[in-house]
Amino acid sequence: MRLLLCGLLFFITTLGLAQKKTTFNVIAFYTARNDAAHISFVHQANRWFATVASDHNFQYDSTNNWSNLNKEFLSRYDVVVFLDTRPDDPDQRKAFEEYMKAGGGWMGFHFAGFALTPSAYPQNWDWYHQQFLGSGEYASNTWRPTSAILRVENKRHPATKNLPITFKSSPNEWYRWSNDLRQNPDIQILISIDSTSFPLGTGPKQHEIWHSGYYPVVWTNKKYNMLYLNMGHNDIDYENKTNKELSFTFENQIQNQLIIDGIVWLGKSAKPKRK
Repeated sequence: MRLLLCGLLFFITTLGLAQKKTTFNVIAFYTARNDAAHISFVHQANRWFATVASDHNFQYDSTNNWSNLNKEFLSRYDVVVFLDTRPDDPDQRKAFEEYMKAGGGWMGFHFAGFALTPSAYPQNWDWYHQQFLGSGEYASNTWRPTSAILRVENKRHPATKNLPITFKSSPNEWYRWSNDLRQNPDIQILISIDSTSFPLGTGPKQHEIWHSGYYPVVWTNKKYNMLYLNMGHNDIDYENKTNKELSFTFENQIQNQLIIDGIVWLGKSAKPKRK
């Protein structure tokens, strides 16, 4: 009997280890400079992804060295994450575009989609902003960072299948875009801001408060293995100049489910390692 129990215990342990086997690899790029809200998000994201990775059978690595955005380095990974910015170097941009066209996965958050001309992040990468994201340039945003009621527009997608039809997000600075994503046949909008969120934002400037309109916040491009999420801006006490963190993006179980299901979908959809 003792031998039987030991054998059974060994079988269960071995089965558990097999189930924990890494099935895909993720590399996150970040800059984490200048804006305290984006820096706070990046550091929280790195901690959170590292924590959930083992439970969902993927390896999570991160780097602020954008020179790693090259063909050889990317060949080790199935999914690339842009936590805050995007590359400026032409060779890095070319490597990323080739990676995506070869079937690699990508998840981008908030500021990774930002482009405004003139600014430090101008729209000078048409493939990325016009074709890949489809959003064009940044047009405006809400302020202060506030929660929104979000509406799932496609419950059949792997990233949204476990979400309720509507849910309350973590506080965020919400972006509006120059392009109407509804007019782009390549873009599949998964989540948008529900009308019950209005008025959204507190100002003090009136244009920072949205009272109506249509605002997509999560979408995918059907030509690529990608997912963009407008979340990624923690609330910071700028007004009192304390820079105290007042909210955290990943303290929201429903929103976290979206991100987990999204990264797992990307990892499973990625094509074999690119050489």
